[in-house]
Amino acid sequence: MAVRVQMEDFDVGAEIKALTGDRTDIGAVVTFTGTVRGNTPDHPIASMTLEHYPGMTEAELARVEAEAIARWPLEASLIIHRYGTLKPGDNIVLVITASAHRQAAFQAAEFLMDYLKSRAPFWKKEQGADGQGKWVDARECDDEAVARWQIDSAK
Repeated sequence: MAVRVQMEDFDVGAEIKALTGDRTDIGAVVTFTGTVRGNTPDHPIASMTLEHYPGMTEAELARVEAEAIARWPLEASLIIHRYGTLKPGDNIVLVITASAHRQAAFQAAEFLMDYLKSRAPFWKKEQGADGQGKWVDARECDDEAVARWQIDSAK
């Protein structure tokens, strides 16, 4: 299980191979790669700058990864999230989950991405083609997606 927050790009195939190797206990590997869009409904994007608080960000991502491991029988997992200034088409995030069975790998990957999209401690600023920048907030649909994973403690 691993978390990396880095400026450098990543190679999805190399990361899968490094995570799973020659293991035969893994029957399902699910990956999600998020990239910078060039256009939004509001305006064309020239770049996106992602900022984070070193140390705190890694600890929080490790905490949510540990939650996924506690919820699903994962054999391996990896979260890579980039920071810095990225251009349209650049990779932003990679989530890999591996399990003996596909359902656990799919659900854990979806849980991790819902969290990363709405709650991870990153600050995103989109720079428009017009030179104007704006900070990006989580959308209501992102908050709704993460809310479905909340454990009802009243039960």
